[in-house]
Amino acid sequence: MSIHIAASVLNADFARLGDQVRELEAAGVDIIHADVMDGHFVNNISFGPAVVAALRRCTKLPIDAHLMISDADAYLTQFVRAGAGLVTVHVEACPDPRRTLAEIRRLGARPGITLSPPTPVERVLGLLDLADLVLVMTVNPGFGGQPFSADTLPKVRAVRDRLAELGRQAEIQADGGINAKTAPLAVAAGANNLVVGSYLFKHPAGIHQAVAELRRAIGE
Repeated sequence: MSIHIAASVLNADFARLGDQVRELEAAGVDIIHADVMDGHFVNNISFGPAVVAALRRCTKLPIDAHLMISDADAYLTQFVRAGAGLVTVHVEACPDPRRTLAEIRRLGARPGITLSPPTPVERVLGLLDLADLVLVMTVNPGFGGQPFSADTLPKVRAVRDRLAELGRQAEIQADGGINAKTAPLAVAAGANNLVVGSYLFKHPAGIHQAVAELRRAIGE
């Protein structure tokens, strides 16, 4: 399975969001990652379905909505209708994660499940039969620009090994502190989908060079 680069727009310049998304697409990223925060599940507020709908209008790339919100079930329909082709929810925020994942699929999107660094990986291992993507947070959710935590890599390996046991091809996504130095670590552990934010938007040589350096770092 090839390695996908998912560009998080959390650190984009929202005054020129459309232009930056088109630049990301031209640079060769594979996915637009929308970090949705409600100020309750995490101590930050970002954006909602309206921004996802705006993203949908300016790119043909898949949109991955990462719902860092307390009541994800109440908003699934809105995000799918806005154009999210993949909706990822936190196991910590779902009273019945199996029901939530099934509902995402029923709505026509691909379901993803994620866990924060303090959460034992066992919380998601029993959900891999329903998830098309498993997101292992490599930083605490809520803010961009945090340093990568290598302590989370055993969770990536545990998900990889369980998927192999099940014979499933679900994607394993790593999110947080991903750059040209840390991306190879995540890939070696089993991640095949890398969420990259600050590194893309704050690279001194620009987005195209940042993507090129990431591709070289992971051997693509």
